Amino acid sequence: MSDQQDNADLYSIDLLMQQTRQLAARYRKTTGNTLPITGEIARFDVAKALNLTLSEDVTLGYDALGQEQRDGLKVLIKGRVIFEDSHSSPRLGQLNPDGRWDSVVMVLFDDDYLPIEMYEASAEAIRSALQGKPDSKNKKRGAMSVAQFKIIGELVWTAEEGETTAIWQNSPNKPEHNS
Repeated sequence: MSDQQDNADLYSIDLLMQQTRQLAARYRKTTGNTLPITGEIARFDVAKALNLTLSEDVTLGYDALGQEQRDGLKVLIKGRVIFEDSHSSPRLGQLNPDGRWDSVVMVLFDDDYLPIEMYEASAEAIRSALQGKPDSKNKKRGAMSVAQFKIIGELVWTAEEGETTAIWQNSPNKPEHNS
């Protein structure tokens, strides 16, 4: 495939994602319900923002492979829309502590399905957090709140700044990035 074809495909995917965001936001504003597309938008945005290569085989147990500073890392991607009118505490989907991934990137979206922030946590940090409360039914299923993920993870991207570099860490179990 030529570079010109690659650029045309990338442009068309960018355009499709933009239209998908608009459709999902309009659908929620009109019906009060959400379309189940956050995961695919999250995969697209994280791969683009953090220079990851998306896996086409969903049975591998991870969504993308790292390049450059994340070279070789198997990355699981999770996305959550934080609606302004929501009164519940948002949770991530199930995280299998025995999964075949090295880190998880969580992307948070606004009401218009635009990315606001991305956090990354290592498999070790997630396993440790999930083992912290073994009596909890949510922990047994691998469920974690967005707030807890933000505590154990590292802010790696913001809408204002783009990809960030770690100045300090609030957890000893952060993913190791080769700078």
